[in-house]
Amino acid sequence: MTAETSRASTDSYEGGLRRVARVVLLDPEDRILLLHGHEPDDPADDWWFTPGGGVEGDETREEAALRELAEETGITDVDLGPVVWRRRCSFPFAGRRWDQDEWYYLARTTVTVTGATALTELERRSVAGARWWTCRELARTHETVYPTRLAELLQRLLDEGPPARPETLDTEIV
Repeated sequence: MTAETSRASTDSYEGGLRRVARVVLLDPEDRILLLHGHEPDDPADDWWFTPGGGVEGDETREEAALRELAEETGITDVDLGPVVWRRRCSFPFAGRRWDQDEWYYLARTTVTVTGATALTELERRSVAGARWWTCRELARTHETVYPTRLAELLQRLLDEGPPARPETLDTEIV
């Protein structure tokens, strides 16, 4: 099975609670990597989000986090840390509703060059690129960023370190 065929589950998601692993990837300057996404048929309906995606087959969430990060950013040299946040969310995207149980893993890397290596058809139509953000830039932006309050959450994470147990974020229903 190729990476492309294994990722078909993203394009064929049909509902139910989707198990998702996301990565809060920080570089040596404490910048966070976010992907720039948009509705496939409306690039003006856009937002920023952390790399990650659905757990496939019998893989663990940790394995899913590392696989998704590699496929979406090309970055494989990471130190994957603990789960820092958990969130339930529900949102419309690409003509259907997505209900997700997301776990956010803290990770560090010295690699700052990105390049997607295995996007699904849907991701190719809806991901416009990646950018490293400082906390200050996140706090000042008027662009939509998920999870909401990311600037505040990231600043607390940088100031206090990872929590003893993952913080449960507010459920987001869009």
